[in-house]
Amino acid sequence: MFKDIFRKTKYVTIQSAPQQKRSPSDVSEQEPMTISKKELPDGLWVKCPKCGEVLFTKNLEENARVCTTCEYHFRISAKARLGLLVDENSFEEWDSEMLSLDPMEFPGYEEKLMEAREKSGMMEGVLTGRALIEGVPVVLAFNETNFMMGSMGSVVGEKIALAIERAIDLRLPVVIFSASGGARMQEGILSLYQMAKTSAALGRLAEQHLLYISVLTDPTFGGVTASYASLGDILIAEPNALIGFTGPRVIKQTMRQELPAGAQTAEFNQEHGLIDLIVKRGQMRSTLARLLLYHQEGA
Repeated sequence: MFKDIFRKTKYVTIQSAPQQKRSPSDVSEQEPMTISKKELPDGLWVKCPKCGEVLFTKNLEENARVCTTCEYHFRISAKARLGLLVDENSFEEWDSEMLSLDPMEFPGYEEKLMEAREKSGMMEGVLTGRALIEGVPVVLAFNETNFMMGSMGSVVGEKIALAIERAIDLRLPVVIFSASGGARMQEGILSLYQMAKTSAALGRLAEQHLLYISVLTDPTFGGVTASYASLGDILIAEPNALIGFTGPRVIKQTMRQELPAGAQTAEFNQEHGLIDLIVKRGQMRSTLARLLLYHQEGA
């Protein structure tokens, strides 16, 4: 019995089919086989930070950079947002030649400006001009987060103030899309002056009974929140946009208090009276057109 346990099993040998004989010339002419790993280009896929879904970048762009699973609103460039809103070929850009200097001689600031221009494709952190939205004329401004997080320096404040003053001369409403980390620290007190400048310009706009719609997008913080972003006749926000003056960590360190969960979201701010409307990106154009038409002079 024990001999049967250690007895070798029988194996079946399978022979491969005979290969055709090749002549030496065939062997010499045959190129060596190489197997290469197919590389995928960078940026082909992106992961949604809210639901974790892996999204095809092309599909995300076609959906205005809104997650097709959970409707999370990714950040979007000023020019891309412009393309979603205005009538085709109706935009006239203003003050595109204005460039920031380095008045405080802040270390590394000029290099940061050059990097920001290359990254964003813009000369400064805001895009201003006039256009039509469903046939209604309007003055527009868009912060660019790819340019030093849309921070407000002297040129950003000046371009916004000039756009408001032109709106007064043209008797047109103003819509500003805010997306900013706040005042630009590299320009010191000069950047803080822009809060007063833009607020004063909006005060003159209000005296002329012209409409100002402020649209707060992710993120809107600091001196931008404390000035033109909060002064709209109508305040609109995109879903889940982070809105506040400073971050929760700084508040905890200075006030010794914890913020409630979600305290700086658009939804929380609407619940507590700061925001009038929360509008999805795909509905922003039609919503703005309707509001502009309601308040159009002579309508």
